Amino acid sequence: MIVRSTAEITGTDRDVEGLGWRSKRIVLGGDGVGFSFHETTIEAGTVHEFHYRYHVEAVWLIEGEGTLTDLDSGVTYELAPGSMYLLDGHERHRLEVRTEMRMMCVFNPPVTGQEVHDSNGVYPLVAAQIGG
Repeated sequence: MIVRSTAEITGTDRDVEGLGWRSKRIVLGGDGVGFSFHETTIEAGTVHEFHYRYHVEAVWLIEGEGTLTDLDSGVTYELAPGSMYLLDGHERHRLEVRTEMRMMCVFNPPVTGQEVHDSNGVYPLVAAQIGG
């Protein structure tokens, strides 16, 4: 059984920041459950392009508003609290954040540490584990 709070993660190596975002890695690959689980906040007024080459990701938006655009199809979706989106085809996507977003994210395969993905959607430690 794993019981953990985001308060105890704050300021540890599970508390990861990038330009305009912060991710608290509540469950990681080393926890042995087959997925990772993160609480992520993204600053208002920012635009981010993401691509997760090796992952399926499910996101549930708890707070905030913005748009999600599939960069291959051009289809745009409005996001508001309670929205869920699933990236099951390794879609390249853009997130435009109007008001600060707080979301819960599940990755499979799991992220293994505090690594940050590169522009090709690769988390270095994950790629090394699967031979990428």
